[in-house]
Amino acid sequence: MFQFTATPPLSLYIHFPWCVRKCPYCDFNSHAVKDALPEAAYVDALLADLEQELPSVWGRTVQSIFMGGGTPSLFSPAAIDRLLAGIRARLPLKPDAEITLEANPGTVEQTRFEGYRQAGINRLSIGVQSLNPEHLRVLGRIHSADEARAAAQAARHAGFDRINLDLMFGLPQQTPEQALADLDALIALRPGHISWYQLTLEPNTLFHAHPPTLPDDDTRWAMQEQGQARLAEQGYGQYEVSAFARNDQRCRHNLNYWKFGDYLGIGAGAHGKVTDASRQAISRRWKKRHPKDYLAAAGDGRFIAGQRDLECREAIFEFALNRFRLKQGFTLAEFQAACGLPAADIQAVITRARDDGLLDFNGKQVKHTDTGWRFLDDLVERFLPGEADHAGHCTH
Repeated sequence: MFQFTATPPLSLYIHFPWCVRKCPYCDFNSHAVKDALPEAAYVDALLADLEQELPSVWGRTVQSIFMGGGTPSLFSPAAIDRLLAGIRARLPLKPDAEITLEANPGTVEQTRFEGYRQAGINRLSIGVQSLNPEHLRVLGRIHSADEARAAAQAARHAGFDRINLDLMFGLPQQTPEQALADLDALIALRPGHISWYQLTLEPNTLFHAHPPTLPDDDTRWAMQEQGQARLAEQGYGQYEVSAFARNDQRCRHNLNYWKFGDYLGIGAGAHGKVTDASRQAISRRWKKRHPKDYLAAAGDGRFIAGQRDLECREAIFEFALNRFRLKQGFTLAEFQAACGLPAADIQAVITRARDDGLLDFNGKQVKHTDTGWRFLDDLVERFLPGEADHAGHCTH
């Protein structure tokens, strides 16, 4: 059973389920706007949803807020301002809390960015995905390369000094030369943080149903190696599988996920994870997925679509799945604090992974080898409940 002596850091995720047009690669809970955006009603629903979550986190302080989607930047600065004011009235925030809003370059201009800044947003994450016109067309993006450049410039002029730009590689028909040129063009915009990740064909997407021709594995590996080298040359340190940052620009909110911290999730389809030290439990809860169902729940308060407590074997796997995304690895003390379980529960699987050349382990610190980093999926699979049961996990 779990034995928590303290609760992990707490964040808040807010989901906005609308976008201008659904991208063919997107498997997120997003829906194209067909009628007027129900701004006021959705903010009301979000705050009512948060009210229901409060008893599970009484007395705890929120260290970060992330507004994701969908396209949160479809909502006006006034709506975001009312939402943040409502959150502050209900939850204590750290004085320097990181508050991020995702934006699509096709839905913003400088005055809108200025409004978000005044409302309290202090970090922007802008979905560029590519600066190649043909690849933008294939990806179904609603913005041009020039609009993406203008959005990054407008964000900086609006006073944002914490800006993330998203970029994909491994795009249909893309060559390594094109991928590197795309990355160079993005670096030229001087963001403090770059999320650079490979396009994958996810179930329930148009690309999965009608797969485009993607570069082969060797070509994608070449793109990855060349891109990582270029990012390092330009001062972007890789701290996670697809995250690169200069100076102190690491995404605090995502770091909390990867360190197996706690987070409330409000909004259509949002998921949350909360540690309850009084019950010695880790609870997962998720909300009604479709925007119409979620908005309707504001009338009866039935936002929750499901909830369950994790078993300790599941907690071990989720910790590994998240924590091994970070290049820094972890200590056994950090595992004990995050999972409320003794280090002995993972000692055997760590030792075997070390013996197989996937991990370095000095008795306290666990860190991937170069081989373990390259074959990360193989490493994490060793922590699956079925794989690890014979190692004596959770027998105490």
